[in-house]
Amino acid sequence: MGDSSFDIVSKYDRQEVDNALGQTAREIATRFDFKGTGASIEWQGEEAIEITASADDRATAVLDVFKGKLIKRDVSLKVIDASEPRQSGVVSKIGIALKEGISSEDAKKISKLIRDEGPKGVKAQIQGDELGVSPKSRDQLPEVQTLIRDADYDFAVQFANYR
Repeated sequence: MGDSSFDIVSKYDRQEVDNALGQTAREIATRFDFKGTGASIEWQGEEAIEITASADDRATAVLDVFKGKLIKRDVSLKVIDASEPRQSGVVSKIGIALKEGISSEDAKKISKLIRDEGPKGVKAQIQGDELGVSPKSRDQLPEVQTLIRDADYDFAVQFANYR
């Protein structure tokens, strides 16, 4: 076995998400089309965000602004799981859950992909909510990464801990 390896993880930068939330809050406070709609966006605990507005379409518009800010900050939209707008009294709310970690089922899919379509001799090992990859030679690292990037998963994928 070669001594080179890396981990496949699914994480988001909380600071970047917080910055995007702050920018969105400032933008909806100043935009004319949000005046008088009671539109707001704020943290609900550590890993959830809530959007509130007077109507479903205004809440959805806030969500669109937030997604645009995330994209500009290089945060994958796959880390957010937004609910449909729901009525809560006289306001409309959208709950957004932030997703992190690779489920064991998804890790098995990635591992199988590497085994079936990746270069020979590359080992993938599930380590909690991430996946360790150990190729025979360092030259196989980019090939495995391209294979993983090209497969379209419903969660964000990053590479970490290069050795």
